[in-house]
Amino acid sequence: MMETEIWRGRLPNSAVPSYKVQSVLILNQNSAPCLANKCDALTGFLQKSLDVKCIQEQSASRPPDKLLSAPDLILLRPSIGEAAQGLIQSCKEKWGRASILAVLCARWDRLLEDLPLVLTQVDDFLPCPFHESELLLRVRRLLQSKGTTAISSEKSRTNKAHFGALVGESESFVRAIKNIPPLAQCDATVLVCGETGTGKELFARAIHYHSARQSKPFIPVNCAALPDHLFENELFGHVKGAFTDATSSEKGLIAEAEGGTLILDEVDALSPAAQAKLLRFLQNGEYRPLGSSRSVTANVRIIAATNTDLFDRVKAKMFREDLYYRLNALTVCIPPLRERTEDIVHLSNHFLTQYARERNAERRGISSDALHKLMGYAWPGNVRELEGVILRGLVLTTCATLQPEDINLPQEHSRPTQENKLLRHAKTSMIHNFELSYLTNLLATNRGNITHAAMAAGKQRSTLQRLLRKYSLDPKSFRV
Repeated sequence: MMETEIWRGRLPNSAVPSYKVQSVLILNQNSAPCLANKCDALTGFLQKSLDVKCIQEQSASRPPDKLLSAPDLILLRPSIGEAAQGLIQSCKEKWGRASILAVLCARWDRLLEDLPLVLTQVDDFLPCPFHESELLLRVRRLLQSKGTTAISSEKSRTNKAHFGALVGESESFVRAIKNIPPLAQCDATVLVCGETGTGKELFARAIHYHSARQSKPFIPVNCAALPDHLFENELFGHVKGAFTDATSSEKGLIAEAEGGTLILDEVDALSPAAQAKLLRFLQNGEYRPLGSSRSVTANVRIIAATNTDLFDRVKAKMFREDLYYRLNALTVCIPPLRERTEDIVHLSNHFLTQYARERNAERRGISSDALHKLMGYAWPGNVRELEGVILRGLVLTTCATLQPEDINLPQEHSRPTQENKLLRHAKTSMIHNFELSYLTNLLATNRGNITHAAMAAGKQRSTLQRLLRKYSLDPKSFRV
């Protein structure tokens, strides 16, 4: 289920690779304390997430005269007024290649609507409080777009499909991933189909952030959570006096998404009346706020998502046929996890790494027997359920490697993993899964030290490095 969410600032491409940064300068021009306690922890977060060699933090109204090294990135907490504009201009003159990211703390919220001049001078901005992953994505995007001296931590591989949180290498999943770039290049309505928990919102985000609209709002709304009598008001907004409690004019979700993308999740839950109102808007892009005498033309892309077969609902007279064809101009279908069993290994290791990074803890592993148990389950809740199972195992146990007894799964959804596979396919899959699991646990045990890992495995260092390249495993990600 999605919640209404508006991204502010110039949100980055979600498929940006990792980078090493030589030097970061944190300038605190705003003397007010950070109410969310986020800005105070920037130094530690950057050291942990970007492996920064040199971080210099200063409180100054002008660029410092002496630095250990010229910065690749400047994180600025600006004050309000012309002083901030002068500081930004001075930084640009002194370090022309550096990217400037403004972190906006207290008192800036009331000015964001008007986008003050200072925000047009920086490369990107981020309102506080912020999520650390969002800050990291923005930083990486800036480093890539500026062409700084930062270098990629690993070369991109054409046979892999990693779009941010979209992790998987199975044939069916890769086919779905390949649809994202062409879908992003046009403005037609897209229908994203897939079972609950397959990652429909992630696909919608990938389409938006690979499109020309990536700097504009991305607003998901759960149609099932909108009462029928409030649908029109939520979508189109209203003017002052439109009804008894309308003491002021309010924008609707379409107006909030102007220039960007509006994703309608669970679109199949719309009532017949709501379907008719949505169809009218899709036909010409015009709508009329409640109580207004004038129509408004919107520049918004619509992405619809559903976990049901909409055409079956059309045949059952539960969904309008004309609306179905409007929404179904372009389609991308996400395969369920039970149809891409080989991705369970990649996803499990992704969640293990993510858990360790978020908690600044040592990365834990998962045994081959535990992976075999995961692969023998049908996953009715798909990737979301797998993430919950991994999280539950990590929270409830303290062992360095998750064992089968740490994996709690309902018995009624268990199934043989290789039941209908040809022998050679089953053999290839099992070898692939075993090697990946073994190498992951080996690196985790030796904390990313290739020399120690090679000795523990009884392999030459060069042989181990070839295996790591084969599975795109970066030893640095296992170092704490």
